[in-house]
Amino acid sequence: MITIRFPDGSHREFPKGITGWEIAKNLSTSLAKEAVAVRVDEDLWDLTRPIEADVAFEVIKRPSEHGLDVLRHDAAHVFAEAVKELYPETQITIGPSIQDGFYYDLYREESFTPEDLKRIEERMHDIVNRDEPLTREVWDRNEAIKYFKDLGEIFKAEIISDLPEDSEITIYRQGNFVDLCRGPHLPSTGKLGHAFKLMKLAGAYWRGDPKNPVLQRVYGTAWSTEKDLQDYLTRLEEAEKRDHRKLGKEMDLFHMQEEAQGSVFWHPKGWTLYRLLQNYIRDKISAEDYVEVNTPQLLDSSFWKASGHWDKFRENMFVVEDVDKTLALKPMNCPCHVQIFRQGIKSYRDLPLRMAEFGSCTRNEPSGALHGLTRVRSMVQDDAHIFCREDQIEEETRKFCLLLLNVYRELGFEELTVKFSDRPAVRAGEDAVWDKAEARLEAGARASGLSYTLNPGEGAFYGPKLEFILKDAIGRDWQCGTLQLDFVLPERLEASYIGEDGQKHRPVMLHRAILGSLERFIAIFIEHYAGKFPLWAAPLQAVVATITQEADVYAQKVCEKLKAAGLRVELDIRNEKINYKVRELSLQKVPYILVVGKREAEEGTVALRKLGGEAQEVLDLNEVLGKMLQEALPPHKR
Repeated sequence: MITIRFPDGSHREFPKGITGWEIAKNLSTSLAKEAVAVRVDEDLWDLTRPIEADVAFEVIKRPSEHGLDVLRHDAAHVFAEAVKELYPETQITIGPSIQDGFYYDLYREESFTPEDLKRIEERMHDIVNRDEPLTREVWDRNEAIKYFKDLGEIFKAEIISDLPEDSEITIYRQGNFVDLCRGPHLPSTGKLGHAFKLMKLAGAYWRGDPKNPVLQRVYGTAWSTEKDLQDYLTRLEEAEKRDHRKLGKEMDLFHMQEEAQGSVFWHPKGWTLYRLLQNYIRDKISAEDYVEVNTPQLLDSSFWKASGHWDKFRENMFVVEDVDKTLALKPMNCPCHVQIFRQGIKSYRDLPLRMAEFGSCTRNEPSGALHGLTRVRSMVQDDAHIFCREDQIEEETRKFCLLLLNVYRELGFEELTVKFSDRPAVRAGEDAVWDKAEARLEAGARASGLSYTLNPGEGAFYGPKLEFILKDAIGRDWQCGTLQLDFVLPERLEASYIGEDGQKHRPVMLHRAILGSLERFIAIFIEHYAGKFPLWAAPLQAVVATITQEADVYAQKVCEKLKAAGLRVELDIRNEKINYKVRELSLQKVPYILVVGKREAEEGTVALRKLGGEAQEVLDLNEVLGKMLQEALPPHKR
């Protein structure tokens, strides 16, 4: 007999060689139906794999994060089998699960078409209906290499050849299809179900190297249920409508072009939105006693070597060769802030020093990774660094977390998750320093009332961090804010303060951002609101539109009165029908349209139309002004 330990701390004895599926069925029939894999100690196993020793045991359910990974990986294998049946000349390479789905990279002389994807998807459904068993086999390394070479699967053979000599070579067989994989997988293709869809074609280089053959990458999505699949496809449709690139053009906010890859041309309305968000953050941090600074864009490479960024970040930096030196555009602000801290003598009484900068940074992102405002090369961050004593870490963490939560709520993001990322495998600093840093950061997070999940091994190389992930209006997660605790950089750049004992001490640095890159956050903000911004953030808050030329003079007076009160207003006295004007202004997402005609001019009123509403309300001009002024106040000034 063997002892199986369960997550709740209980344990039971079972016969040696029992499978995970048999244990799940023993526990509950409904649990067995939901099971897709099991966790045995720290590893994920197939449900059908025999367990031969005492282990910690957990059933992985279908809708869970790990369960979806298994389903998506199975979908990739079913896809590859379908491809090999329909297009046997194709070589298969790798097919991992990814967020929301999977992809598979294929080598084929002829290009796949959307019609091919339809055929492949239909064959995938056939394979699911066949309910072919998936069986795990352990092969000899040389035997596996020879097998795939004989099949003409050169890429698979290369993968095996590059594995360490002592690697266990596991193969999964389903029907006549055989693939290299470490697993785990479902017991049979029928357990996958039909909640999958092939989405698009793309290109990729073998192993990401442009010198290697060009592959065809097929993306697919897979879910636990067909309802989940449909919900996902509906979200994609909604996301397409909200795409910030599309809305940015319709609303005349910004544009991007090939001659300035990864940089933004902000139009007047877009720049207004940019400044509104920037000034909002400036007001918020000013109230928290931050000081604002500005630092150089171009610095000598010796500076980046001293900070450690040259070794860690060199490939992402734009470098400028001068006559006798090498310079680089700054990819981040933190080392520059240390230089300001080092000017003059700092006392323990000066701490904490909260130093903020809307710092313009430039990073050499690969051109293929650039995407609208969400991935750019030239960006501005709402960056700040808190220089503090060790005994101030917990309180400064608490204050920042509360500030960030308040900002997100005021900007309309109610749902938030937090990850605590601890020490990575490659890191700077001794374990004792990491123990202290993690304990202090966790204490600060708890003091702020945050609940968080552990994100093992994902901390920065110099310290642990909190990552703040907000959820937008259609359920997508965006990682924006971050708080990173750093004992390393002050040491490397020799920052110090005079302690109460009269001796020099190293300050601790808290690297923190709320919005992160303003460019990226504006993309999120546009898509969250679908361009229908709250009035305070709308670049153009109202348009006064005339029905007839007889109202032109009155319309100008209305416009001037609203502008004098501080509202952002434009006048539309074009010789067009009012319905045409309303449709056009609605497309531009103007929050309020003030329609005026002969009657309104005579009575001193306006017909008020709100974006998204069908009806209009005739009100006294002063009443409209009061209503709009109240609504136009930024959230922190109400």
